[in-house]
Amino acid sequence: MNTFLNRYKSDFIATFNLALPIITAQVGVMLMGFADTVQVGRMAQGSVPALAAAADANGIFFNIAIVGYICLQVVAPLVSSAQSSNNPGQCKQLLRASVVVSLIMSVICAFLIVLIGLNIDLLKQPKEIKSMTLDFLWIITISIFPSFVFSAIKSFTDGLSQTKVAMQITVSALLLNVVLNHLLINGYKNIIPALGLNGAGYATLTSRIYMALAIIIYTLRDKAFKPYLQASTQGLDSIKTLIGKIMKLGIPSGFQGFSEVAAFYGAVVMMGWISLPHKAAHQVAIGFVSMTFMAATGIGAAGGIRVGSGMGEKSKKAIIDAGTSALLMGLIFMGTCSIIFLVFNDFLASYVKDDQVVALAAELIIWGGIFQLFDGTQAVSVGILRGIADVNVPTIITFIAYWVVGLPMCYFLGFVLDLKHIGIWIGLTSSLFVSASLLSWRFYAKANKLWH
Repeated sequence: MNTFLNRYKSDFIATFNLALPIITAQVGVMLMGFADTVQVGRMAQGSVPALAAAADANGIFFNIAIVGYICLQVVAPLVSSAQSSNNPGQCKQLLRASVVVSLIMSVICAFLIVLIGLNIDLLKQPKEIKSMTLDFLWIITISIFPSFVFSAIKSFTDGLSQTKVAMQITVSALLLNVVLNHLLINGYKNIIPALGLNGAGYATLTSRIYMALAIIIYTLRDKAFKPYLQASTQGLDSIKTLIGKIMKLGIPSGFQGFSEVAAFYGAVVMMGWISLPHKAAHQVAIGFVSMTFMAATGIGAAGGIRVGSGMGEKSKKAIIDAGTSALLMGLIFMGTCSIIFLVFNDFLASYVKDDQVVALAAELIIWGGIFQLFDGTQAVSVGILRGIADVNVPTIITFIAYWVVGLPMCYFLGFVLDLKHIGIWIGLTSSLFVSASLLSWRFYAKANKLWH
């Protein structure tokens, strides 16, 4: 045991130091959405329909936007590899290319979100929340443009191991979002009218614009980035090549995220078939699960950066050790979260002003605690596989896990066996188990075959 710990100690520490700011930034992004849920859930009137509408709007938004977010995340390992190869010009071109990709993906994703919103009746959700859902959806759709620009530049700064940049900006944006939520949801005296759920949407939009502007200014002014921004480059042709490379790696990676997020949104839709309180309870529980998931993806992103560095060095040992340390960190973190969910489920659900929703959410948080280890393993595995540029087979694995196993299990257990909300979350647990098992196996199988 001591030999095992000594082997991975330095890798674990290096991954932790790199991951902590990324985790803080990732969780900060999710806390913005969670702050919306908490502050909307505490509205004196209309909290249940507002929560259900937020679940639909956020579900539609993230189902599509996740493709762009994860597409842009592949830039960080590429930048890390270029830095390890002592190629600052390549890092600069990757930054330029990623910003262009962010704009392309913004237009595509916004179009698809609007298209789904205009056909929302196909989801057969409660009619009384339709107008509320769409009003909120249109507001947050605008925020996809600054949000993607922030993600593109964040991947560049993260890839250079300057992970505190995005962390500091995200934490300040979170505080801004909470203050704006309070002012815009509830109103302020006779100066600002109470906008309810739409107020949360405007707060999110403003916070994301701030994040994009802040990271642009920070990157242009900070001395750490000048050697890369001032490096000589090969011109537009190399940028076009890199745009193609990012899209080739990023879009399949994005569809990995889509497979999972869409499956979880499928669960939102199924909850709506049961009742409005079930849908609201799912939104409450999924807020906690989403935060721990984003922390795990932060660990995976850090692992992917260190794996990418190993690729630049052409060191199989460095790659496997970096991946293993990231997986161990993910298991430790998610195991801790699991205990918290299982012990404090009632307390965590208690912020909503509706006793039925609180009771249902508390039950679901227990199942969130049960699947934490699986969720963490699969989230980290995706990140470290991205570090070795393995995206196609993992995309197939995630599709099978969520769409062939998970969603059918959700429907069968929830409606055929009539286990309702519990059956739906057991189905989600089964998909995470399959995904975690196959993706972690894939990393070691692929890494051991490098440079044979």
